[in-house]
Amino acid sequence: MPELSPVEQALFDDLLLRRPDLEGCAPSLLPLHTAIVTSYDGGGKLLICGNGGSCADALHIAGELCKCFERKRPLDDAIKQKLRGLPLGDELAEHLEAGLPAIPLGANPALKSAIENDSPVRDIAYAQEVCALGKTGDVLLAISTSGNAANCLMALSAAKALGLTTASLTGPHGGRMALGADLAIRAPGDSTKTVQEAHLALYHTLCAMVEAHYFPEPR
Repeated sequence: MPELSPVEQALFDDLLLRRPDLEGCAPSLLPLHTAIVTSYDGGGKLLICGNGGSCADALHIAGELCKCFERKRPLDDAIKQKLRGLPLGDELAEHLEAGLPAIPLGANPALKSAIENDSPVRDIAYAQEVCALGKTGDVLLAISTSGNAANCLMALSAAKALGLTTASLTGPHGGRMALGADLAIRAPGDSTKTVQEAHLALYHTLCAMVEAHYFPEPR
């Protein structure tokens, strides 16, 4: 596993200082950070899925990665130069930020409803999106407090078949998703709310570390 930069290490250490109960998640969280960075370095992207509150978490993660979270995201100078002279290009060059590609599955209701209407198989919508959007070298993160969400499990299977790195973020038991993922993070908690609170701390730190890997300068 590549060595963390001092900024990334400080973010990780801060998580364990604030939430020592999450120390058991460290052996899986750090490889997931490495997998996402490796994917980005190779031109890949992160796909994320979940249901209910976990679907909201997928949207939240994408929001933290696609624009600045805690650090400055300067746009590449070459892109700025290409924007100059284009319609509204000066404003874009001044205010656009560099993004890290992350796509929450299920956010397109037209696609989701078409899949659910046309397919005789229930829960297949996420897997269909993975089939359309995923490619070898990408990462899929599937989130479920129980670890047994059928649509997330189908998405993991489709992702594995397509050559994506697969990760699950679940409660302490892991469920079938933990068994089917390359990387399984089992968060502690004895109820849905406490597991989801742990998920929030884990993925906020993950997003902050990935961002710091590419953009170490604070805002």
